[in-house]
Amino acid sequence: MIEARGLGKTYETLEHRSVHALSDASFTVRDGEFVSIVGPSGCGKSTLLKIMAGLLPSTAGTLHLAGRTVTGPSPEIGVVFQRPLLLPWRTILQNVLFPAEIRGVPPSHIRDRASSLLDLVGLGGVESRYPHELSGGMQQRAAIVRALVQDPTLLLMDEPFGALDALTRERMNVETLRIWDAQRKTVVFVTHSIGEAVFLSDRVLVMTPQPGRIARVVAIDLARPRTLSMMGSAAFAAHAGLIREHLDIGRDLDIKKDLVSGMSR
Repeated sequence: MIEARGLGKTYETLEHRSVHALSDASFTVRDGEFVSIVGPSGCGKSTLLKIMAGLLPSTAGTLHLAGRTVTGPSPEIGVVFQRPLLLPWRTILQNVLFPAEIRGVPPSHIRDRASSLLDLVGLGGVESRYPHELSGGMQQRAAIVRALVQDPTLLLMDEPFGALDALTRERMNVETLRIWDAQRKTVVFVTHSIGEAVFLSDRVLVMTPQPGRIARVVAIDLARPRTLSMMGSAAFAAHAGLIREHLDIGRDLDIKKDLVSGMSR
């Protein structure tokens, strides 16, 4: 479904200084797979996701979705951001229908799908409410429906539960897997939480500190469907420990690189 080869991203600051956010990031994601991306703050996780969404151009490498080069935003790609970003003056149903509206699709064509998706995520009956009338978790569910309403091939999620309390976050993780199981979309999920990545994923891409590279790909062979009780198992702890170990490897590689670079100067 996704093939990235040598992706890089360099920003130019106002001081005309180059900042290398990504360097030689290469990976694949299979059709219907749930893949998470973890790494330290500032390693380029969100930058990578924005490139995959077509919201940001890369400065190096290639990116293909289902064999086609990603050149910009597409109805085939749905995005869920860190915050719900619901329009406060629109009802939940109007927010969900907004992406179709701005693309010129008559709301009547997808209203039934929107209602079915709201039912799927437990928001049936709140279509006429406004965002401020819903909890944070409910708002994020509405944001997920908004991303799914045009039936995208790929769903990208950028730390969507980072602002929620721990209990609500666990519930949203279970809810996300239930939605994924029902819709069978290809999902790429960015998170700071190793436990969240293990719980949700088929595979986890581990990134190095900036400039971000894919240090390791860790396969998660826990049985599905996943349950919260699995988080206390030895197998779960082993997977989390392996990812943590690879994060350390990535950091050590960068430290060694910096030392060698400093010695050469």
